[in-house]
Amino acid sequence: MDSATYQDSVEDDITKSSDLYVKYVKTAIDLILSIALILFLLPVLIMVAILIKLESEGPVVFKQNRIGKGGKPFVIYKFRSMYTHVAREGRSPENDQDPRITKVGRFIRKTSLDELPQLFNILKGDMSFIGPRPEQKSIVEQYYTDKENGRFSVKPGITGLWQISEDRKAPIHENLHHDLYYIKRASFWLDIKIIFGTLRVMIKSNTH
Repeated sequence: MDSATYQDSVEDDITKSSDLYVKYVKTAIDLILSIALILFLLPVLIMVAILIKLESEGPVVFKQNRIGKGGKPFVIYKFRSMYTHVAREGRSPENDQDPRITKVGRFIRKTSLDELPQLFNILKGDMSFIGPRPEQKSIVEQYYTDKENGRFSVKPGITGLWQISEDRKAPIHENLHHDLYYIKRASFWLDIKIIFGTLRVMIKSNTH
């Protein structure tokens, strides 16, 4: 067996192992952990909802169409952090000084509390804790080719390799190598590494 054939064989074994992990182990972890966290964080969910409602008019939860596994659209949930007059498909805020963001919104975005409703997306099976960040339909239609569509072979996640990299400051579709690497090599230990990386990013963003 020449070196090229051996490398292909190794890559095939890695991909098969990754597929089994994602299909069975990761799915079970997502279900069990999402239920546990929803129950544990229920007081926090209620408190954040009350603060949002007290500060400004409008729904507590922001809903937006995103593209998920298999290229199928789904509705993503977040705590509303901006005023209701803001365009639903508009440009995302680049910093917490954006005038579209409410006072409560600045706090929940900085602490990532705005992401908590996505636990229900995971419970529904639309998302995973770890995976490619779900993209807006307009971005997919404008920029995606067959290569980019490879991101849709797994469920999108709340966090992932792109989210903990320096490339997170640039658009997702310009940095596909992180997601494509994860899709091929997903494993329990890589997920643990991403979780700790996410915690480091969150701590750094809240202390600088």
